[in-house]
Amino acid sequence: MTEIGFYHLTRSGAEEALAPLLGRTLQAGHRALVRCRDEQRVEAVDAALWRMPEPLWLPHGTRRMGEAALQPVWISADDEVPNDATFLFLLDGVRAPDAGRFARVFDLFDGNDPGAVADARTRWTEAKALGHALAYWKQEPKGWTRAG
Repeated sequence: MTEIGFYHLTRSGAEEALAPLLGRTLQAGHRALVRCRDEQRVEAVDAALWRMPEPLWLPHGTRRMGEAALQPVWISADDEVPNDATFLFLLDGVRAPDAGRFARVFDLFDGNDPGAVADARTRWTEAKALGHALAYWKQEPKGWTRAG
């Protein structure tokens, strides 16, 4: 089964947490898909990733840019996987009915929003019922702490 990590964001937004995770994904030789709730969010994530100082350069693309098959990181609001990604990053409570096709799934959620936390708990329960290997990561003042 797929390894699904739930990333409880407490001190940064999704974009700030996403950039280093994507950088490590590329360093490990994997391709990534970032799924957002809608096209407006796709554009916001795209713009934010271009402004991130670390990693210095994070190659990525969206439907607007095209050439999906050439993009190591693809940002989308669709269920498509046009870049053959093996790692999936979920933002904004987006669900992944196709999680089993990926080696790893990263579910990033806003720990300062009680509704987002409750929804993440529901997604955890659903993923556990499907037999996925689960991990919980919480942002701390200096890095991440893993539990579960």
